[in-house]
Amino acid sequence: MQAVFEKSGKRWVANLNVFWDLSVSTGPQGDNPSAFYIAEAVFDPIRVGGFVGSVAEGGSANCEVLTLCAHGNGTHTECVGHITTEKVALGDVLKQFWFDAQVVTVDIGAVGFVRLADVKAWALLGTAALVVRSLPNAVSKRNAVWSGKNAPYFEPEALAYLRDQGIMHLLTDFPSVDPEEDEGRLSAHHEWWGVPQRVMGGNVLNVGAAHPRLGATITELIYVSEEVADGLYVLNLQVPNLRTDAVPSRPILFACSELS
Repeated sequence: MQAVFEKSGKRWVANLNVFWDLSVSTGPQGDNPSAFYIAEAVFDPIRVGGFVGSVAEGGSANCEVLTLCAHGNGTHTECVGHITTEKVALGDVLKQFWFDAQVVTVDIGAVGFVRLADVKAWALLGTAALVVRSLPNAVSKRNAVWSGKNAPYFEPEALAYLRDQGIMHLLTDFPSVDPEEDEGRLSAHHEWWGVPQRVMGGNVLNVGAAHPRLGATITELIYVSEEVADGLYVLNLQVPNLRTDAVPSRPILFACSELS
């Protein structure tokens, strides 16, 4: 199967049979990365009266109860509701699931975070989605324990720049676009969504001018294999319809090429 689309005055074709799953799995025998000291996800058979949801335990069917926190138990996609006082569910604002996407690679080296200078050096293609792969990119990143290790992040100014370039969907292999410890500022999140900082501890934590972007999303804890070259792709962002600000997700990249 193929999908044809136009970009920058050119026609492109996406091969829907050639794809890469960017998600890391959660649950028994899964990748199970963790961050922010969030407990590992729990998958237990339901027990109601004399029924047990486990064929191995004598039940007639498998039926599990899942306990997890999307923000720390694997690949997840979050919306502006992550930082607002009012409840905003991802399903309220994410109404499209296919996007043109660009993959870029950045070496964070000894600096440990993505700087404004880094993103300004990228030759952006004007896509709706941007997939950022960081180096080093060991496969062990899939099941990394990030808690207490000062995980990589983005400079707030870097996300402000990407926001102003019109990118709506950011995907990263970091557990968060902000530092693990930042006194609750979440400045990069605020810049990305254009949401003014809250007053915390009597101090107003300022960001730049407001650019409210309710439809923008951030997907964290992905993994982009080495076989995925930098360039243009088609992205299918698969998410469940759960009424919360962040949900487990499965972003799929499809190879594409310019039509002659």
